[in-house]
Amino acid sequence: MSTRSQQALAPETESAARASAEARRAARWTFALVSAGGVVMTLDVTVVNVALAAIAADLKAGLNQVQWTVSAYSLAFGALLLTAGALSDRVGRRSVFVAGTALFTVASVLCGLAPDAGTLVAARVAQGLGGSMMFAPALALLAAVYEGAERQRAIATYAAIASAAGALGPVVGGVLVELVGWRWIFLVNVPIGLWVVAGALTRMPALTPKDTHRSLDLLGALLAIGVLLSLHYPLMMGPDAGWGSAHVWVPACAGGVFLVALIASQRRPGAMLDLELLRIPELSGAAVLGFLARMSSLGVLVFTTLWLQRAADGSPLVVGLRLLPLTGSLLVVGMFMARIQARFKASTLVASGFVFQGAGLAFLALGAAQASPWVNFLGLILMGTGGAVLFPPLMGVAVSVVPPERAGMASGLTNACYPLGTATGVAVFGAVFSSRLGAALSQASLPADVARHTRTAVETGQFSAVESSLLPLATSAFGAAYLAVCLSAAAVCLGGAVIALAVLSRSAPRASRPAVGAPSLSLKESP
Repeated sequence: MSTRSQQALAPETESAARASAEARRAARWTFALVSAGGVVMTLDVTVVNVALAAIAADLKAGLNQVQWTVSAYSLAFGALLLTAGALSDRVGRRSVFVAGTALFTVASVLCGLAPDAGTLVAARVAQGLGGSMMFAPALALLAAVYEGAERQRAIATYAAIASAAGALGPVVGGVLVELVGWRWIFLVNVPIGLWVVAGALTRMPALTPKDTHRSLDLLGALLAIGVLLSLHYPLMMGPDAGWGSAHVWVPACAGGVFLVALIASQRRPGAMLDLELLRIPELSGAAVLGFLARMSSLGVLVFTTLWLQRAADGSPLVVGLRLLPLTGSLLVVGMFMARIQARFKASTLVASGFVFQGAGLAFLALGAAQASPWVNFLGLILMGTGGAVLFPPLMGVAVSVVPPERAGMASGLTNACYPLGTATGVAVFGAVFSSRLGAALSQASLPADVARHTRTAVETGQFSAVESSLLPLATSAFGAAYLAVCLSAAAVCLGGAVIALAVLSRSAPRASRPAVGAPSLSLKESP
């Protein structure tokens, strides 16, 4: 090549190198911002649990009333996920992410300054809506700025960080409640949220979708919200109101009507949802498996927390510290998942994750039977390892098997199954727990009022309210009930492993999948 030709190519080479460096920098910023959003959003699912008693005392509200600070967030979060995912394909994923983060941050301020329980619950609804808008486009944002092995590493690390944040909720909540007060479990989100909003607007690339010319399907959006809300609400109300209560069957029936209407409305042109995506076995399988994974993990966490609370004499901080084996294994194993995903198929990894999780539940059941802290320690490590192994490939499948312009919708669809799985797990295993606890306590032939008081105290982990003479019976009954929950969840894990091998067996290793995002999304410079 002549000197003149080399000189002519030099500017092009420098321009390409500069563009490559800018793309890598934008990808790192996107990962950092999405991960930070995932931390605060996931943390707020579990951080409130250990603060309920302090909130009730400070706001002079009943414990049942402040429990809605947990339920309101979960209901709002789960109800908007599907709509937020589809919306991000229309108006832009960064736009939805930024709007959600801003709403979440403002709502966190309102939560921290709430003068009464009603205001707190309303602010938690707004917080849940913001959290869903942050979570729904998260995987699509990562898939758009990374390719190949780097995308595997980014999604695996994001999954580990988000999962660990959820498991760390009781630790963070316990520390903040005991040191500075319950209001700071919300106010601590504010500086992080402000940083994420500012960083997203200035550092995250504006990903322009193909569907900007399409109008929002308002009917489909409202119906999707109605379906998910009608599914979540009965699951949360059932354990307290009774499964035959109008609070359960009326919204459940309404949900059936909403679902039929949603399916019918999405068959017309310009609909919000692409129902053809559900014909992709890997995508629908990933949604079902995500549901089962959350059902058998976070659906059991509330009972595990109660069990550890008994061993820790009710200290929120000690309970959080006892959950560190779960959190630590999630983080440590998650750091190696990119390399592991390059060597094994998604079906193998997801099935293995369910096996680890099931084994962990079996050890926790054994620990409950033998009252052995070391067995519990091993069970928590296996639970964390299982979660770290199965969630990254599930998230990767969701955005790898669909057209790039539908990545947001696919992400929202699978993400919508996660909180639904958690709510189902709490409801189903709650029924198992309550039934087994009642059977164990009934063997003592206690007077009706004493039995009712003892059962209520044990179900909420308030062993200090149990008569001293009944503590051995209450502890034994609680252990038997927790044992039944762990074994039931282990059976769910077994079913998940079988389904993973059957449905995901055709999925190639992630490294061989085509890049998502490059052909259909233009990365424009941020304003």
